[in-house]
Amino acid sequence: MPFFALIAAMAEGKTRVHDWVYENRAIYLTELTKLGASITLLDPRRVYVEGPTRWSAAEVICPPALRPAVVILLAVLTAKGISVLRNIYVINRGYEQLAERLGRLSAQIETFRDY
Repeated sequence: MPFFALIAAMAEGKTRVHDWVYENRAIYLTELTKLGASITLLDPRRVYVEGPTRWSAAEVICPPALRPAVVILLAVLTAKGISVLRNIYVINRGYEQLAERLGRLSAQIETFRDY
């Protein structure tokens, strides 16, 4: 479901995305609004997504769930400018050396520790 929200944000028009499986997962997608997405939370399982989105740089926080975290990472990579993605532990745990692998595809990712 989280990946469909990202696709809907790029598409023309308004889409309702409903996650039947995981309670509260849709809440994490509202983090995409910081990057410019038009997302309206209907309840913890459903969102309206209106596109197309013109992504812009922002500071965002990864949710504790892997797939929504990767969706936010993909949106950050699409945004113009420099974004900061915090709390990436779940991404690092789920995808080995993802920043380096995306870098080989010309993504510009710098990882650092923020104490």
